[in-house]
Amino acid sequence: MKKIFLIIGLILLNELQAKITHDSLYISNFNPIVFDDCDACGCAAGNGSSGFESLLNPQFIGIKYFAQHYKAKENLFVKDLTQDQYFNTIQIWGKIPLTKKLSVYASLPFHFHEKKTLQGDITINGIGDLNLMGIYQLFNSEDNIHQLNGGVGVKAPLGKFDEKGITGVNPSFQLGTGSWDYQMVLNYKFQKNKVAVLLNTDYTFKTENKKHYHFGNQWNYAATGFYQLLGNDKTIFSGKAGFQGEIYGRNKQFDEVLPNTAGSALYGKFGFEASYKRFSLGSEMMLPVYSHLAGGDIEAKSRFSIFLNLGI
Repeated sequence: MKKIFLIIGLILLNELQAKITHDSLYISNFNPIVFDDCDACGCAAGNGSSGFESLLNPQFIGIKYFAQHYKAKENLFVKDLTQDQYFNTIQIWGKIPLTKKLSVYASLPFHFHEKKTLQGDITINGIGDLNLMGIYQLFNSEDNIHQLNGGVGVKAPLGKFDEKGITGVNPSFQLGTGSWDYQMVLNYKFQKNKVAVLLNTDYTFKTENKKHYHFGNQWNYAATGFYQLLGNDKTIFSGKAGFQGEIYGRNKQFDEVLPNTAGSALYGKFGFEASYKRFSLGSEMMLPVYSHLAGGDIEAKSRFSIFLNLGI
Protein backbone atom coordinates (compact mmCIF):
# COMPACT_ATOMS: atom_id res chain seq x y z
CA MET A 1 0.00 0.00 0.00
CA LYS A 2 2.86 2.41 0.74
CA LYS A 3 4.06 2.03 -2.86
CA ILE A 4 0.53 2.76 -4.16
CA PHE A 5 0.25 5.99 -2.16
CA LEU A 6 3.78 7.00 -3.19
CA ILE A 7 3.04 6.53 -6.89
CA ILE A 8 -0.25 8.45 -6.67
CA GLY A 9 1.40 11.20 -4.67
CA LEU A 10 4.12 11.64 -7.29
CA ILE A 11 1.52 11.81 -10.06
CA LEU A 12 -0.45 14.49 -8.23
CA LEU A 13 2.71 16.47 -7.46
CA ASN A 14 3.66 16.41 -11.13
CA GLU A 15 0.16 17.59 -12.14
CA LEU A 16 0.24 20.36 -9.52
CA GLN A 17 3.55 21.65 -10.85
CA ALA A 18 2.29 21.50 -14.40
CA LYS A 19 -1.03 23.27 -13.76
CA ILE A 20 -0.24 26.08 -11.29
CA THR A 21 1.14 28.74 -13.61
CA HIS A 22 -0.19 31.88 -11.87
CA ASP A 23 -1.08 33.12 -8.39
CA SER A 24 -4.63 34.32 -9.02
CA LEU A 25 -7.23 33.26 -6.47
CA TYR A 26 -9.72 30.62 -7.62
CA ILE A 27 -12.77 29.79 -5.56
CA SER A 28 -15.81 28.70 -7.51
CA ASN A 29 -19.29 29.18 -6.13
CA PHE A 30 -21.78 26.29 -6.23
CA ASN A 31 -21.26 24.95 -9.75
CA PRO A 32 -21.13 21.15 -9.69
CA ILE A 33 -21.95 18.30 -11.98
CA VAL A 34 -22.40 14.86 -10.49
CA PHE A 35 -21.65 11.62 -12.24
CA ASP A 36 -21.81 8.23 -10.52
CA ASP A 37 -18.90 6.36 -12.02
CA CYS A 38 -19.38 2.98 -10.36
CA ASP A 39 -21.93 0.26 -11.02
CA ALA A 40 -23.52 -2.99 -9.72
CA CYS A 41 -23.92 -4.26 -6.19
CA GLY A 42 -20.55 -4.74 -4.60
CA CYS A 43 -18.16 -2.46 -6.46
CA ALA A 44 -15.37 -3.44 -8.86
CA ALA A 45 -17.17 -4.91 -11.84
CA GLY A 46 -20.11 -3.95 -9.87
CA ASN A 47 -19.26 -0.86 -7.80
CA GLY A 48 -21.81 1.13 -5.98
CA SER A 49 -22.28 4.75 -6.88
CA SER A 50 -19.51 6.87 -5.48
CA GLY A 51 -20.39 10.20 -7.00
CA PHE A 52 -18.59 12.74 -9.12
CA GLU A 53 -17.98 15.32 -6.38
CA SER A 54 -16.46 18.72 -6.89
CA LEU A 55 -18.76 21.30 -5.41
CA LEU A 56 -16.28 24.14 -5.00
CA ASN A 57 -13.84 23.33 -7.81
CA PRO A 58 -15.92 22.08 -10.77
CA GLN A 59 -12.80 21.75 -12.99
CA PHE A 60 -10.15 19.71 -11.22
CA ILE A 61 -7.68 16.87 -10.98
CA GLY A 62 -7.50 14.86 -7.78
CA ILE A 63 -7.44 11.65 -5.83
CA LYS A 64 -10.30 9.84 -4.10
CA TYR A 65 -10.73 6.94 -1.69
CA PHE A 66 -14.04 5.04 -1.71
CA ALA A 67 -14.98 2.21 0.70
CA GLN A 68 -18.03 -0.07 0.75
CA HIS A 69 -19.18 -2.73 3.22
CA TYR A 70 -21.70 -5.49 2.45
CA LYS A 71 -23.08 -8.56 4.19
CA ALA A 72 -23.66 -11.63 2.02
CA LYS A 73 -24.66 -15.27 2.29
CA GLU A 74 -21.69 -17.58 2.74
CA ASN A 75 -23.16 -20.00 0.19
CA LEU A 76 -26.47 -21.21 -1.19
CA PHE A 77 -27.03 -23.61 1.70
CA VAL A 78 -27.24 -21.03 4.51
CA LYS A 79 -29.96 -18.47 5.23
CA ASP A 80 -28.07 -15.94 7.33
CA LEU A 81 -25.93 -13.16 5.87
CA THR A 82 -22.67 -13.98 7.61
CA GLN A 83 -19.98 -13.04 5.08
CA ASP A 84 -18.43 -9.57 5.31
CA GLN A 85 -17.34 -8.09 2.00
CA TYR A 86 -15.18 -4.96 1.81
CA PHE A 87 -14.62 -3.06 -1.43
CA ASN A 88 -11.94 -0.36 -1.44
CA THR A 89 -10.95 1.90 -4.31
CA ILE A 90 -8.33 4.60 -4.77
CA GLN A 91 -8.79 6.52 -7.99
CA ILE A 92 -7.15 9.34 -9.87
CA TRP A 93 -9.83 11.48 -11.47
CA GLY A 94 -10.34 14.80 -13.16
CA LYS A 95 -12.70 17.04 -15.08
CA ILE A 96 -10.85 19.17 -17.62
CA PRO A 97 -12.47 21.96 -19.71
CA LEU A 98 -12.09 21.89 -23.49
CA THR A 99 -14.38 24.84 -24.24
CA LYS A 100 -16.68 27.10 -22.22
CA LYS A 101 -19.43 24.46 -22.28
CA LEU A 102 -17.63 21.19 -22.98
CA SER A 103 -15.48 19.24 -20.49
CA VAL A 104 -13.89 15.80 -20.37
CA TYR A 105 -14.17 13.63 -17.26
CA ALA A 106 -11.83 10.69 -16.63
CA SER A 107 -11.14 8.32 -13.74
CA LEU A 108 -8.69 5.46 -13.31
CA PRO A 109 -9.28 3.29 -10.20
CA PHE A 110 -7.13 0.89 -8.25
CA HIS A 111 -9.17 -1.69 -6.31
CA PHE A 112 -8.27 -3.75 -3.28
CA HIS A 113 -11.18 -5.92 -2.14
CA GLU A 114 -11.63 -8.53 0.57
CA LYS A 115 -14.28 -11.02 1.64
CA LYS A 116 -14.12 -13.07 4.81
CA THR A 117 -15.20 -16.70 4.32
CA LEU A 118 -15.26 -19.76 6.56
CA GLN A 119 -12.33 -21.11 4.55
CA GLY A 120 -10.30 -17.92 5.06
CA ASP A 121 -10.03 -14.42 3.69
CA ILE A 122 -10.07 -13.88 -0.08
CA THR A 123 -8.46 -10.73 -1.49
CA ILE A 124 -8.05 -9.28 -4.96
CA ASN A 125 -6.32 -6.07 -5.99
CA GLY A 126 -5.30 -4.32 -9.16
CA ILE A 127 -6.19 -1.66 -11.68
CA GLY A 128 -9.88 -1.20 -12.53
CA ASP A 129 -11.77 -0.06 -15.62
CA LEU A 130 -11.02 3.34 -17.16
CA ASN A 131 -13.93 5.80 -17.38
CA LEU A 132 -14.04 8.56 -20.04
CA MET A 133 -16.92 10.97 -20.52
CA GLY A 134 -17.76 14.15 -22.39
CA ILE A 135 -19.91 16.60 -20.36
CA TYR A 136 -21.81 19.44 -22.05
CA GLN A 137 -23.65 22.38 -20.50
CA LEU A 138 -27.12 22.18 -22.05
CA PHE A 139 -28.60 25.21 -20.30
CA ASN A 140 -27.53 27.96 -17.89
CA SER A 141 -29.87 30.78 -16.87
CA GLU A 142 -28.62 34.36 -17.04
CA ASP A 143 -28.75 34.67 -13.25
CA ASN A 144 -26.94 31.29 -12.88
CA ILE A 145 -29.76 29.96 -10.68
CA HIS A 146 -30.59 27.07 -13.00
CA GLN A 147 -28.16 24.85 -14.87
CA LEU A 148 -28.60 21.62 -16.83
CA ASN A 149 -25.68 19.40 -17.89
CA GLY A 150 -25.59 16.17 -19.88
CA GLY A 151 -22.91 13.65 -20.73
CA VAL A 152 -22.12 10.45 -22.59
CA GLY A 153 -19.16 8.19 -22.01
CA VAL A 154 -17.50 4.83 -22.22
CA LYS A 155 -15.87 2.46 -19.76
CA ALA A 156 -12.82 0.63 -21.13
CA PRO A 157 -12.17 -2.88 -19.71
CA LEU A 158 -8.70 -2.45 -18.21
CA GLY A 159 -9.58 -4.31 -15.01
CA LYS A 160 -9.18 -8.09 -14.83
CA PHE A 161 -12.36 -10.19 -15.05
CA ASP A 162 -12.03 -13.56 -13.30
CA GLU A 163 -14.53 -16.14 -14.58
CA LYS A 164 -14.24 -18.10 -11.32
CA GLY A 165 -15.49 -15.07 -9.38
CA ILE A 166 -18.99 -15.22 -10.89
CA THR A 167 -19.72 -18.52 -9.14
CA GLY A 168 -19.96 -16.84 -5.72
CA VAL A 169 -22.94 -15.13 -4.14
CA ASN A 170 -21.64 -11.77 -5.39
CA PRO A 171 -20.43 -12.05 -9.02
CA SER A 172 -19.34 -8.39 -8.82
CA PHE A 173 -16.35 -9.35 -6.67
CA GLN A 174 -14.13 -8.42 -9.62
CA LEU A 175 -11.61 -5.81 -10.70
CA GLY A 176 -13.54 -5.12 -13.90
CA THR A 177 -16.51 -6.20 -16.00
CA GLY A 178 -14.34 -7.37 -18.90
CA SER A 179 -16.72 -5.52 -21.22
CA TRP A 180 -17.04 -2.18 -22.98
CA ASP A 181 -19.85 -0.33 -21.23
CA TYR A 182 -21.58 2.92 -22.21
CA GLN A 183 -22.93 5.66 -19.97
CA MET A 184 -25.36 8.58 -20.05
CA VAL A 185 -25.78 11.21 -17.33
CA LEU A 186 -28.10 14.17 -16.72
CA ASN A 187 -27.60 16.73 -13.95
CA TYR A 188 -29.80 19.66 -12.85
CA LYS A 189 -28.61 22.33 -10.42
CA PHE A 190 -30.55 24.98 -8.56
CA GLN A 191 -28.42 27.61 -6.81
CA LYS A 192 -29.31 30.75 -4.93
CA ASN A 193 -27.11 32.55 -2.43
CA LYS A 194 -25.69 29.95 -0.01
CA VAL A 195 -28.07 27.13 -0.99
CA ALA A 196 -27.78 24.63 -3.84
CA VAL A 197 -29.85 21.58 -4.78
CA LEU A 198 -28.71 18.90 -7.23
CA LEU A 199 -30.86 16.34 -9.04
CA ASN A 200 -28.84 13.66 -10.82
CA THR A 201 -29.53 10.57 -12.85
CA ASP A 202 -27.30 8.29 -14.91
CA TYR A 203 -27.70 5.03 -16.78
CA THR A 204 -25.06 2.46 -17.74
CA PHE A 205 -25.54 0.09 -20.70
CA LYS A 206 -23.38 -2.98 -20.21
CA THR A 207 -22.33 -5.44 -22.88
CA GLU A 208 -21.27 -9.08 -22.96
CA ASN A 209 -17.59 -9.73 -22.30
CA LYS A 210 -15.27 -12.27 -23.96
CA LYS A 211 -16.24 -14.88 -21.35
CA HIS A 212 -19.89 -14.55 -22.47
CA TYR A 213 -20.87 -12.94 -19.18
CA HIS A 214 -23.14 -9.89 -19.24
CA PHE A 215 -23.60 -7.73 -16.13
CA GLY A 216 -27.04 -6.13 -15.85
CA ASN A 217 -27.62 -2.50 -16.77
CA GLN A 218 -27.75 0.05 -13.95
CA TRP A 219 -29.76 3.17 -13.19
CA ASN A 220 -28.71 5.63 -10.47
CA TYR A 221 -30.60 8.65 -9.18
CA ALA A 222 -29.86 11.14 -6.42
CA ALA A 223 -30.98 14.39 -4.79
CA THR A 224 -28.54 16.39 -2.68
CA GLY A 225 -28.85 19.69 -0.84
CA PHE A 226 -25.84 21.93 -0.07
CA TYR A 227 -25.50 24.86 2.32
CA GLN A 228 -22.49 27.15 2.67
CA LEU A 229 -21.73 27.32 6.40
CA LEU A 230 -18.57 29.43 6.29
CA GLY A 231 -16.91 31.55 3.65
CA ASN A 232 -14.39 34.31 2.99
CA ASP A 233 -11.96 35.35 0.25
CA LYS A 234 -9.83 32.21 0.61
CA THR A 235 -11.87 29.54 2.38
CA ILE A 236 -15.32 28.01 1.93
CA PHE A 237 -16.95 25.25 3.99
CA SER A 238 -20.22 23.63 2.87
CA GLY A 239 -22.35 20.82 4.31
CA LYS A 240 -24.47 18.46 2.24
CA ALA A 241 -27.21 15.87 2.79
CA GLY A 242 -29.56 13.87 0.60
CA PHE A 243 -30.42 10.44 -0.74
CA GLN A 244 -29.26 8.18 -3.53
CA GLY A 245 -30.88 5.17 -5.19
CA GLU A 246 -29.58 2.39 -7.42
CA ILE A 247 -31.40 -0.20 -9.53
CA TYR A 248 -29.59 -3.14 -11.14
CA GLY A 249 -30.78 -5.41 -13.95
CA ARG A 250 -30.22 -9.16 -14.04
CA ASN A 251 -26.92 -10.60 -15.18
CA LYS A 252 -26.76 -13.01 -18.10
CA GLN A 253 -24.40 -15.80 -19.17
CA PHE A 254 -24.57 -17.19 -22.71
CA ASP A 255 -27.75 -15.08 -23.05
CA GLU A 256 -29.40 -16.96 -20.17
CA VAL A 257 -30.81 -14.79 -17.37
CA LEU A 258 -29.22 -15.61 -14.01
CA PRO A 259 -31.38 -15.70 -10.86
CA ASN A 260 -30.64 -13.55 -7.78
CA THR A 261 -28.50 -11.03 -9.65
CA ALA A 262 -30.88 -8.05 -9.88
CA GLY A 263 -31.62 -5.69 -7.02
CA SER A 264 -31.98 -2.17 -5.70
CA ALA A 265 -30.85 -0.02 -2.80
CA LEU A 266 -31.60 3.40 -1.35
CA TYR A 267 -29.11 5.35 0.78
CA GLY A 268 -29.24 8.43 2.94
CA LYS A 269 -26.06 10.48 2.78
CA PHE A 270 -24.37 13.40 4.47
CA GLY A 271 -20.97 15.04 4.23
CA PHE A 272 -19.02 18.22 3.60
CA GLU A 273 -16.66 19.97 1.21
CA ALA A 274 -14.11 22.61 2.14
CA SER A 275 -11.85 24.66 -0.13
CA TYR A 276 -8.75 26.77 0.34
CA LYS A 277 -7.65 28.67 -2.75
CA ARG A 278 -7.30 26.00 -5.47
CA PHE A 279 -7.64 22.98 -3.18
CA SER A 280 -10.86 21.27 -2.11
CA LEU A 281 -11.32 18.48 0.43
CA GLY A 282 -14.56 16.56 0.73
CA SER A 283 -16.03 13.53 2.44
CA GLU A 284 -19.33 11.66 2.41
CA MET A 285 -20.98 8.93 4.50
CA MET A 286 -23.81 6.79 3.12
CA LEU A 287 -26.11 4.51 5.13
CA PRO A 288 -28.80 2.25 3.62
CA VAL A 289 -32.46 3.07 4.07
CA TYR A 290 -33.50 0.10 1.92
CA SER A 291 -31.42 -2.75 0.52
CA HIS A 292 -32.49 -5.74 -1.59
CA LEU A 293 -29.48 -6.79 -3.64
CA ALA A 294 -28.95 -10.10 -5.46
CA GLY A 295 -32.45 -11.27 -4.56
CA GLY A 296 -31.79 -10.57 -0.88
CA ASP A 297 -28.53 -12.55 -0.74
CA ILE A 298 -26.52 -9.33 -0.27
CA GLU A 299 -27.23 -6.48 2.14
CA ALA A 300 -25.66 -3.03 1.90
CA LYS A 301 -24.16 -1.81 5.19
CA SER A 302 -22.25 1.45 4.65
CA ARG A 303 -20.16 3.54 2.28
CA PHE A 304 -17.54 6.19 2.88
CA SER A 305 -15.54 8.42 0.55
CA ILE A 306 -12.97 11.19 0.86
CA PHE A 307 -11.23 13.17 -1.87
CA LEU A 308 -8.64 15.89 -2.39
CA ASN A 309 -8.83 17.94 -5.58
CA LEU A 310 -6.81 20.68 -7.22
CA GLY A 311 -8.85 23.25 -9.16
CA ILE A 312 -7.70 24.04 -12.71
